[in-house]
Amino acid sequence: MGMVPSSSSPLILSPHSMFQTLYSYFWWERLWLPANLTWADLEDRDGRVYAKASDLYITIPLAFLFLIVRHLFETYVATPLAGLLNVKEKIRLKATPNAVLEKFYAATTKHPKQADVEMLSKKSGCTVRQVERWFRRRRNQDRPSLLKKFREASWRFTFYLIAFIAGMAVIVDKPWFYDLREVWKGYPIQSMLPSQYWYYMIELSFYWSLLFSIASDVKRKDFKEQIIHHVATIILISFSWFANYIRAGTLIMALHDSSDYLLEWFIHWIFTLPSSATTSSTS
Repeated sequence: MGMVPSSSSPLILSPHSMFQTLYSYFWWERLWLPANLTWADLEDRDGRVYAKASDLYITIPLAFLFLIVRHLFETYVATPLAGLLNVKEKIRLKATPNAVLEKFYAATTKHPKQADVEMLSKKSGCTVRQVERWFRRRRNQDRPSLLKKFREASWRFTFYLIAFIAGMAVIVDKPWFYDLREVWKGYPIQSMLPSQYWYYMIELSFYWSLLFSIASDVKRKDFKEQIIHHVATIILISFSWFANYIRAGTLIMALHDSSDYLLEWFIHWIFTLPSSATTSSTS
């Protein structure tokens, strides 16, 4: 029999024991699997292959591979395409170098209040109107170029379109594509196909790459929401893999890809390209 700690001495768990306890709770079979089933039932045997958590390790190096492919695509495909489509950047007047205003811009705020403008006017020797114009032009300098937006949109459009086509090729000949009852037939004892494996790995790797590059991408007003979206997507794809929701997962990913490439087209291509045909000055 093991020793039972006395009431006078507190039970102290080592970090390893705490990790093991959390690990056991996380993979608690009643949380993940139907009744009367254990993880042992989802071990590969008799030609059946099941999803494993360790499979997802490959998505991290694949994400970095995606970043390399994206760089090559934007350089050698998207940039020449922008030239063919006459995507031109608007002429932006640069702010005159001013150490006082530049220091305030970098250290305090890019949008000074009226009191700040008046204070900076006295310090810099410029008029209030000149200070306001300087900040407006300085903010315009930091705005991402139209070419950068076009390249990013082109990359996402291309991936979503290819992913949608590949996803349809993976599921269009499966019975659960036409009959949703087949999605849950025999669940979770459903063998995984190689095409399903790669569809999952590529989708998850792509969203990891979006999360890794979000700091250097065009920063939008919904920057925080973008991060939450990418993290939520990674968690949902990963958890559906852990619980062997492969059939439902492939259907949902294909459904999302079918709308994502259209959104990239309408939002970025249709609304960006017409405005790029004219060159205008920004004061």
